[in-house]
Amino acid sequence: MIEITKALLFSFKEILRWQTMKYIVLSGVMVTLIWLGLGYMLWDGIVSLSAKIVEMVPFSMVRSNGAWMLSTFLWFQLTLVTFALIFAFFGNLILRSVSKEKYSIFSLLTLFGSALFWGVVWFAKGDYIYAQFLKLLTWLPFETVEKGIAFLIGFYIIYNAIVVSMLFVTSMFSEPIIEDIEIREFEEDDVVRDNVFSTFRYTLKDTLIFIALSIVAFPLLFIPLLNIFVQIALWMWLTKDTISYDALALTHEKVEKALVKRYAPGIWIITIVTVLFNFVPVLNIFGPFFGLIAMFHYIRERKDEV
Repeated sequence: MIEITKALLFSFKEILRWQTMKYIVLSGVMVTLIWLGLGYMLWDGIVSLSAKIVEMVPFSMVRSNGAWMLSTFLWFQLTLVTFALIFAFFGNLILRSVSKEKYSIFSLLTLFGSALFWGVVWFAKGDYIYAQFLKLLTWLPFETVEKGIAFLIGFYIIYNAIVVSMLFVTSMFSEPIIEDIEIREFEEDDVVRDNVFSTFRYTLKDTLIFIALSIVAFPLLFIPLLNIFVQIALWMWLTKDTISYDALALTHEKVEKALVKRYAPGIWIITIVTVLFNFVPVLNIFGPFFGLIAMFHYIRERKDEV
């Protein structure tokens, strides 16, 4: 457990360094803009498909879970608006007072603080907020509720597309990122090269399985509380093999499934922490990079032990 904790702390520190953050921000902005553009062009089709799916769900379930979805969506928006307002009023002052690297750290801490603040509000007043949204959805005619939920499901689809794409991008950038960290932090260069792309098939396979399981499990997303665990399980399935096989490809000459079993405890814990990034907008683009770095550090430190 000590090795896992060290790996997690090391990765948290590393993603806040400008040398690593430039990869994360550049790839995250590009992936997000691409999917927002595609979403804009295909939005009518996405909402139409979502509406047909919603029609197959009982109205009482749509109304109940719709209230939870609207409540969560409002929390997302308030988190981002709070973050934006802080930088709108204090951004220039902060930029003049701190270095570029510390500015990046402050940005992440501000976003995390905004999410935490509104999370506390929701924890204290969540039942009241849910009741008000439920009352609102009760007043509205079914067609309006259906369209509203379909609209949110459209965002859900695009958000998952961004999550999947970031895993692919992280896999592509894994070698230069880890090589830079290895030389800078450990003054060594033990990174195994020409091996990373051989793990691409695992990412592709898990992505296809993730899409299939998401379709099968979609009705479960309309059941409050259960939907959170279902979503975590789906993201864990998608993430575990990608970051573990990429890390193994950078530390071992030959990547085998038996190696995954050897490092299983660390792999599962690091995967869980990585997946939690997906629940906070903007921070979700840091998740795959965090997981890769933590996994590499964990496997690298334990390589000679197993």
